[in-house]
Amino acid sequence: MTTTDTTAETGRDFIRDIVQADLDSGKHKTVVTRFPPEPNGYLHIGHAKSIALNFGIAQEFGGRCHLRFDDTNPAKEEQEFIDSIQADVHWLGYDWGQNLFYASDYFERLYGWAEGLIEAGLAYVDDQSQEEIRLSRGTLTEAGKNSPFRDRTVEENLDLFRRMKAGEFPNGARVLRAKIDMAAGNINLRDPVLYRILHAHHPRTGDKWSIYPSYDYAHGQSDAIEGISHSICTLEFEDHRPLYDWFLDKLPVPSHPHQYEFARLNLTYTLLSKRVLTRLVQEGHVAGWNDPRMPTIAGLKRRGVPPAAVREFVKRIGVAKSNSIVDVGMLEFCIREELNRTALRRMAVLRPLKVVIENYPEGQVEEIEAINHPDDPSAGTRKIAFGRELYIEQDDFMENPPKKFFRLSPGTEVRLRYAYFIKCREVIKNAAGEIVELRCTYDPATRGGNAPDGRKVKATMHWLPAAQSRTAEIRIYNQLFANPAPDAANFAADLNPNSLEILKDARIEPEIAETNSDAVMQFERQGYFVRDPDSTPDKLVFNRTIGLRDTFAKEVAKG
Repeated sequence: MTTTDTTAETGRDFIRDIVQADLDSGKHKTVVTRFPPEPNGYLHIGHAKSIALNFGIAQEFGGRCHLRFDDTNPAKEEQEFIDSIQADVHWLGYDWGQNLFYASDYFERLYGWAEGLIEAGLAYVDDQSQEEIRLSRGTLTEAGKNSPFRDRTVEENLDLFRRMKAGEFPNGARVLRAKIDMAAGNINLRDPVLYRILHAHHPRTGDKWSIYPSYDYAHGQSDAIEGISHSICTLEFEDHRPLYDWFLDKLPVPSHPHQYEFARLNLTYTLLSKRVLTRLVQEGHVAGWNDPRMPTIAGLKRRGVPPAAVREFVKRIGVAKSNSIVDVGMLEFCIREELNRTALRRMAVLRPLKVVIENYPEGQVEEIEAINHPDDPSAGTRKIAFGRELYIEQDDFMENPPKKFFRLSPGTEVRLRYAYFIKCREVIKNAAGEIVELRCTYDPATRGGNAPDGRKVKATMHWLPAAQSRTAEIRIYNQLFANPAPDAANFAADLNPNSLEILKDARIEPEIAETNSDAVMQFERQGYFVRDPDSTPDKLVFNRTIGLRDTFAKEVAKG
């Protein structure tokens, strides 16, 4: 995807208005943004909003966007996550060029600045436990209490901090805290932790460090080092902005970025908490971070969601200053809209029921022409074999149908798409009383799907030839949660027991198997499907991206 394509998708919002005003006033000559993920998990659909905003603004205003990994917690960070994040940003259509950075690039400078805070009397080493620090911080209505170690001398603090760095103390024995105000109305200013002891192997720095900076300490200073002009964060960081500015004011940083907050993305039937997503994977509720039921970008990709649909969704929901919950139907609408335009049409029978056309010559096979896309003549046509034995969907037949059932039943006539009219004459059942085969007749004069005598039928059904079609496993994915507002604290109770249905004996057109394409296709009357990475020539596997039904558009039409 080109820069021009991305830029064309941008709109106007309060952050873009701020950026434009800063350029017009001369406050900034170049716009520099950044997307700063922590490499402790996979990116999700909420991150896509931040990615599109940060990279989109940089491109729109002729600036640059950095990809920076805030890798300050090696206990939870893995190279797998670093690789996946880079792949996801590229998949969405964005590129950071030469501007790939890590907070660990700045560990030496951050450490030196921390010593400077100690020397200025603005930081101290605290021997309290994590729980003791938590309890002493107070509440929104009650001031915190000073640590008994708050008044250590500069010399003692420097000695202890250097010994922490040298690895003399065990995990949790001591921390370095900023000395700000334990009575501050903003709890983030009540002597926040700057460094903690952590004897853990870091993906990039190895075993060099025994102490690691907190996110709040490393984040703003990394922005300053990189010359970020607009530090764009989600709304939960609004209360952290005074601390962000306090560090920048007290340290000899090369620049002074400004933090701006926007509303994070919340979706119905979806949880985006990294803690919950991690537990879903670790507890085996899903088959990994890229399970197509997951709201991760990797999961969306495996499910066949096109990146253009994600970008369109992000554009439509806009950039707001207050949190809200977006109906997942809007995302589904964007997916359908994009795939309806781009996906080629094919036929697949998900739950096959055999049909024998008794008056069709045995051994004869003819080719039926089918169009590849109804709205795109340039997509051309394809040939499908037609013979005496076919498969139709089980749901397309009822032996004793209700009044408004217009598909196939004994004595009724229907159209087979692109082919002929057929009429059911006999129902064959097994010993258990289950329908296993239909005996039908066809009208040779109706080739192409129309009757010369003008008679009409009320249903057109898809089908596939028994001999020439291929067997495939179809995975039908639905919402992972049955509750539109799942409870993050007890998410397992809200899991949808029907989030995955596996159909092992579906039939597909042979061309689908032979082309080995990973493009999304519309299986006519069924939905949109994509080949899964598990698929092999001997075992074909396809995932349903989304069904054809568009409830969101109907709700919009109602107003």
